[in-house]
Amino acid sequence: MAHLRNLLSKSTLQNCAMTLDTLLALIGFAFVTSVTPGPNNMMLLASGVNFGFRRTLPHMAGVAGGFVVMAFLVGLGLAGLFRSFPASLLALKAASVVYMLWLAWKIARAGAPGAGEARPRPMSFLQAAAFQWVNPKAWAMALGALAAYLPVPSPAGSLAVAAVFGAVNLPTVAIWAAAGQGLRHALTRPAALRAFNWTMAVLLTASLWPVLQMQI
Repeated sequence: MAHLRNLLSKSTLQNCAMTLDTLLALIGFAFVTSVTPGPNNMMLLASGVNFGFRRTLPHMAGVAGGFVVMAFLVGLGLAGLFRSFPASLLALKAASVVYMLWLAWKIARAGAPGAGEARPRPMSFLQAAAFQWVNPKAWAMALGALAAYLPVPSPAGSLAVAAVFGAVNLPTVAIWAAAGQGLRHALTRPAALRAFNWTMAVLLTASLWPVLQMQI
């Protein structure tokens, strides 16, 4: 949490054009948006059930690290490219739908018995980091935080917003993986695990609705 302490220093706040009250509000925003249900947390819950907490650690780190990079780049003006080229936003939506449907299918099949040689594996760090770019909730979080808590756009301010999310996001998403780990004992029967995975797949598919309404 050392970078959070640095963010609280007077000089850093002045460089970011962000008051202490604004920073504390941003921390609260980061916590609420990170801990509430969404595509990342649905997949982490499912991963905790199917693979356990330890094997889900790269997935958790990828969610946090990937979002930090995404928020920083969006703060530098990446979102402006989508406004200038609307076709690129349509391509992002299409990629989001296809990739999330594929992930939903993988989750649904994760606990199926007799999987043969294609044994399921937890999401890697790079896969989880890349997923943030097609995650509609991640876009909403990044754009909402930058618009509401960074009154004067700047590289330092974008870095501050990204750092806050990096500090808050990892422990909050870990709650979902830990919850999945706790459910493992209750889902030892193949039928129960299969029902759980299909439920998670349906919820992940339902989270596609914001993609169709996403505007930048």
